Amino acid sequence: MSHTIDRRALLASSAALAGLTAAPGAVFAQTPTSAAGGPPVAPVRPVVDHLWGQDVVDPYRWMEAEGPEWKDYALAENACARKLLGAIPNRDKLFDAINHNSGVNVVLGGAQLAGEHVFTELRPAGADTFKLYVRNGLTGADRLLLDPDRFAPAGSHASLDWWAASPDGRHVVLGISPGGSEASVAHVMVTETGEFLPETIDRTEDGSPSWTDDGTGFFYNRLQQTPPDSLDKFKLSGAWFHRLHTDPASDVRVFAKDVSQGLEISDIDFPIVGLTPGSDIAVGLLISGVQNEITAYAASAAATIAGKPTWRQVCAPADKVTGLAVHRDHIFLMSHDGASRYKVLKTTAARPNVADATLVVPESASVIRGIAAARDAIYITDLNAGLGGIRRLGLDGTVTTIAMPFAGAIGGVFADTLHDGCWFELEGWVTPATVFRVDPDGRVTPTDLAPKPPVDVSPYTSEETFCTAADGVKVPLSIVYRKGLARDGSAPLLLDAYGAYGITEDPAFLVRYLPFLDLGGVYATAHVRGGGELGEDWHLAGKKATKPNTWRDMIAAAEHLIAERYTSKPKLAIIGGSAGGITVGRFMTERPDLAAVVIDAVGSSNALRAEFSPNGPPNIPEFGTVTVESDFKALFEMDAYQHVKDGVAYPSVLLTTGLNDPRVSSWEPTKMTARLQAANSSKNPIILRVETDAGHGIGSTRGQRDHELADEFAFILWRTGDPKFQPG
Repeated sequence: MSHTIDRRALLASSAALAGLTAAPGAVFAQTPTSAAGGPPVAPVRPVVDHLWGQDVVDPYRWMEAEGPEWKDYALAENACARKLLGAIPNRDKLFDAINHNSGVNVVLGGAQLAGEHVFTELRPAGADTFKLYVRNGLTGADRLLLDPDRFAPAGSHASLDWWAASPDGRHVVLGISPGGSEASVAHVMVTETGEFLPETIDRTEDGSPSWTDDGTGFFYNRLQQTPPDSLDKFKLSGAWFHRLHTDPASDVRVFAKDVSQGLEISDIDFPIVGLTPGSDIAVGLLISGVQNEITAYAASAAATIAGKPTWRQVCAPADKVTGLAVHRDHIFLMSHDGASRYKVLKTTAARPNVADATLVVPESASVIRGIAAARDAIYITDLNAGLGGIRRLGLDGTVTTIAMPFAGAIGGVFADTLHDGCWFELEGWVTPATVFRVDPDGRVTPTDLAPKPPVDVSPYTSEETFCTAADGVKVPLSIVYRKGLARDGSAPLLLDAYGAYGITEDPAFLVRYLPFLDLGGVYATAHVRGGGELGEDWHLAGKKATKPNTWRDMIAAAEHLIAERYTSKPKLAIIGGSAGGITVGRFMTERPDLAAVVIDAVGSSNALRAEFSPNGPPNIPEFGTVTVESDFKALFEMDAYQHVKDGVAYPSVLLTTGLNDPRVSSWEPTKMTARLQAANSSKNPIILRVETDAGHGIGSTRGQRDHELADEFAFILWRTGDPKFQPG
């Protein structure tokens, strides 16, 4: 078993709002109305919360119920947005170019070697969704095993959320959901025939399956039964064991708050049980919402399969372990305890705990991002000044560095304890992804698992630099553009930033962005604090009370790009998605003069209220809770909705949401849209784009992504003055 956190990157002082003095629940308008053919005007019904000595006014609290009136408002906003976006000249030509590029690009979503089979999750050329393939041996021909759209309701689509093949490759368990909802239902497929076993298991959104050595059953996580929008949806889940060819109603709950007596399991913990081929160790993991630090226990695999584990604690959150890998009788742990850039420890099945662990890889200049166990070694994924690397930790304790074929980012490392070596995916900002094979002797060879697209990347280039934040900290900055760029401030530039959960914004092949670069555009990524690019200290420097560093780093990056003449204020656009909505939202409310365009994609805008959405409780470890005074102050500071002020000239803003979003509830973008439109004193458009057959974007189709990006780029080019994109 190898494990690094699959974060639910789920997400996601201000004066009182002027003019809102009515009592809570007062009604200023009954239904959304439209002003002069423009966007609808949302009813204002203020609610006042008295929190820690402060009155917090919320004019659009009613939207949080997501009732019929709210949906009518969201769809009316969308109709207005689609009308404006559809009227932009050359928008459709831009879509055609984006769609062509994405269509010829084969994307690898995952790979696994099982028995004699190689399984790959691919979005093949021209396809709209990811599909599951299998081949016999590394050089065999791919055979389509599953197209998830066979499960799609009429007029919608379905997504392959997760999957895992049994060690012998005879079966695959996989999770499928409709409409980008991530509401997975588990199915078991027979590899040889493609047929499904009769058993299905719902509420497996975080399935995290792990098979027994003999392939006769698997462990999985299942959510409790609640109404769809319940605040308890992600609470009190448990790890179960399913035996093939049996009714899931007879599955055994082996690791959960109500069955694991004597263990401290919180309501928001996600219990997971993992097995590793060739080892008698079962690992019980407690992932506390989006918190990176895990609790881990060990027990006999046989006893756990029998439903009678005796758990022994390996580590607790105070040990700052964020990932582990099991190899026979040893457990390897990656920890940032006293090591911001991480270290690797080794403990034994006989005494599985951090206190007795041996340091096998000390902290170094490289940030350790993950560990994976193969039969011959432990393979370590590194991040070196924004570039990926791999080290091999031999079973004799020797550490060797694997030479990379080119400078880029590692998209994934695939290894298992039944086979030697590993595979990894490597790509750069303007370099297509290639999957490479690493042999135990360190030899690296390319494979054809993700063939390069027929796209000429020679006209493009990228550079890595730094900007200086207001407090003097150097912030990494990546810039991508077409060669020959005139540094005269005339180029439209899209600046991206995220900054949460310790997630890194790694280089990724920008095949969809090339048409924007061809039009003279520049793309930049600010690696702001709150991310993990420079280790755990970088993450903590943009979390809770230090969260303002995140958006102020982005502001510093924007000012640097303007000063260096990559762009200018009238040409600058910024974008952030999900938790990055905090980043761009507070950038805009703190410096409304600095950027011409803001793209807030499925963004968290109302941090004070986010914990009262279904996905809110799991996000408390990262952002805090209003029930704690210090957290409340931090949440208020990062709440863009609460920092919108009447009479301010805001830039052009495009917000997006998907009505099936399980991570950032759609009421956040709708509330933010209504508040901005009501407060704005400029004539710049503020619009909301809504997808009715999508969620957070994770399960969206290629076509949906291409259309959204075409709208975003066309909106940017329109509002930054490109003459080819000016309506009428």
